[in-house]
Amino acid sequence: MNKAFLLGAAAYPLLEISYRGRTHPAMALAGGAGMAALERINRRPGHLMKKSLLGAGAITLIEYGTGMLFNRRYQIWDYRGMRGNISGQVCPQFCMAWLGLAAGYAFLFRHDVI
Repeated sequence: MNKAFLLGAAAYPLLEISYRGRTHPAMALAGGAGMAALERINRRPGHLMKKSLLGAGAITLIEYGTGMLFNRRYQIWDYRGMRGNISGQVCPQFCMAWLGLAAGYAFLFRHDVI
């Protein structure tokens, strides 16, 4: 199994527990998939901003897919009250947070300098 996946699968639920006091097993899957996506994107040549935008998009798609599979009753998270949400599963506010995460990852673990 991919090291980035394992790191994300462990780190995201721990972060959620420290922030919200609870998590769900699906968050390990989402965290692992998100971190693996960031690593895959980061290994390709490209500008930091491009990698950041691709990473944020990938994480948002993973969040949406995870939500549609595991969060249909909004028991894990609920963005329905947030402006610009899509089906209560994703919202612009968290998309911006994922952009920050992706940019930080791309900067700290860059494989090329463009």
